Amino acid sequence: MKYRKGQHLLCIALGLSLGLSSITASAQALYQVPGRFLRPEISTDEGGLWSMMDREETKLRRSPFVLKDKEFTQYVQGLTCKLAPEHCPDIRVHIVRNHYFNANMAPNGMMQVWSGLMLRADNEAQLASVLGHEIGHYLERHTLSNLRDIKSRAAFGQFLGLFGLIGALGQVGLLAGQFSFSREHESDADRIGIVLLHNAHYDTTEAAKIWENLREESKAGPLGDPAKNSPMFATHPPIHERKEKLEQYAALLNTQGSNNQQEWLERTAPFLHDWLVDEIKRGSYAESLVLFERLSGRQVKQAEYLWAKAEILRLRNQDKDADLALTQYQAAIAAGNEPAETHRGMGLIWRQKGNKDQAKLCFEQYLQSAPEAGDALMIKSYIEDLNT
Repeated sequence: MKYRKGQHLLCIALGLSLGLSSITASAQALYQVPGRFLRPEISTDEGGLWSMMDREETKLRRSPFVLKDKEFTQYVQGLTCKLAPEHCPDIRVHIVRNHYFNANMAPNGMMQVWSGLMLRADNEAQLASVLGHEIGHYLERHTLSNLRDIKSRAAFGQFLGLFGLIGALGQVGLLAGQFSFSREHESDADRIGIVLLHNAHYDTTEAAKIWENLREESKAGPLGDPAKNSPMFATHPPIHERKEKLEQYAALLNTQGSNNQQEWLERTAPFLHDWLVDEIKRGSYAESLVLFERLSGRQVKQAEYLWAKAEILRLRNQDKDADLALTQYQAAIAAGNEPAETHRGMGLIWRQKGNKDQAKLCFEQYLQSAPEAGDALMIKSYIEDLNT
């Protein structure tokens, strides 16, 4: 009996070993990560591009759009090191406050991660899937291929001009709309990214989910398609195709990894309010409502999402939006730790409705919660008018 039991355990161990070997072989078949790159000679196309991007990175570091929080930047930097350990010393992450869903990586190792992407990522694995995609472009030197292509089209001067303009704005990533990767390059980067996600022991099924969420958000927009809503996605594969392919890769790799959601939500919590404000200012009300409805299902900082939904409804101001907004504001208060702007928003609606007492009460609560608010003088003037 002992002998048979030992045989049984040996078979299980052998089966697990073969299973792991099969998964590892699948990952290697999809992509094998190259070694670190040597800095190219300045006289070469690639060397010139690196040098130019070094100068733009210097400008970017001074940009007011770049988050100066060292701890959070190091955290995101650490994710890139998990994804591509050998290339870790060559990758430098910059967190950029921009409400669009995007990240990009230059051939010299400069990576930008935009706040609009981080707002939409439900967990660490989803962000890592996009970072892995950008690292894929870097590993395959896709930017260099594009550079040679535009040189052959006598458009190099325009290319340089775009870098200069964007450097001045502190948003190098805007180049994506004018200097896009081919659809083949985008598909390659998706494949590489999910292999990196697998190698870092993340849940590879999360890669498809972030694109599905973006698709649902975009469907609410006037054009219903990210490729039409933003030039950054014009050369990307259609989202439904991308999602299906990523799901196929995830099934092949069969990774039982983690998504590390709790740490992600805790790490991003200090920046959430600013990111929500930026999204509200984007003015894409239908898309933002879909986004905020999804995000309000999170248990962390729930009042923030409820407030954000209320703000969108108040600003859109269609049909019964004012009443719907009041309901969302009240839900934010019930959730606890609501933003001070919750009371300002309610005050503005009550003022519009002609309810002076309620408006005054809400405005006073707002000033009590945020006495140093930038619009405090204006709100005080509203209170004075309500007293007359």
